[in-house]
Amino acid sequence: MSHEKIEKNIALMGVLVAVAMSFGGIAEIVPLMHQAEAVQPLPGVKPYPALELAGRDVYIREGCYNCHSQMVRTLRFETERYGHYSLAGESVYDRPFQWGSKRTGPDLARVGGRYSDDWHRVHLIDPRAVVPESNMPAYPWLAESAVDGPTVRSNMEALRTLGHPYSQAEIDGAAAAVEGKSELDAVVAYLQGLGKNAPKG
Repeated sequence: MSHEKIEKNIALMGVLVAVAMSFGGIAEIVPLMHQAEAVQPLPGVKPYPALELAGRDVYIREGCYNCHSQMVRTLRFETERYGHYSLAGESVYDRPFQWGSKRTGPDLARVGGRYSDDWHRVHLIDPRAVVPESNMPAYPWLAESAVDGPTVRSNMEALRTLGHPYSQAEIDGAAAAVEGKSELDAVVAYLQGLGKNAPKG
């Protein structure tokens, strides 16, 4: 019988298993890729303004995503703590997305507007000044580092080539929008924007 030949020939069996897995993977992944391209932004969701985009870049550079996720799961205990579960339309302009999987610190998907700008500044410079039990590291150098306008402009241009609908006026005004701003200002602006267009409830 042919199946006996396959079962006794380990090399042939391995090749056929790999082929079967490839077809299965293609059948599952390709439709999802097309679905992801069809996801529309939620009402009010737009590409990050210059200062928030700079803050997001600092957030990624400093590895904040290693301890903070930005995705509220559909589980009841999560929605009761953080708010409405995350939707794909919130992350349309996130490249790379910041969903994360580990929570040493709380999820930040809905942190925008929850605390004042001053609270965030103190928390980033000395976390234990506002949360005594925090094990988050301090980031005092952010207050001393200026945002680089030309870098923000070039990042916005690159994102426009990927489909982000930045206008030429937004790109041309990027350097002016971050002039005199520190990286601390940028991170606070980014955090304050998180979840502001999420569904309520």
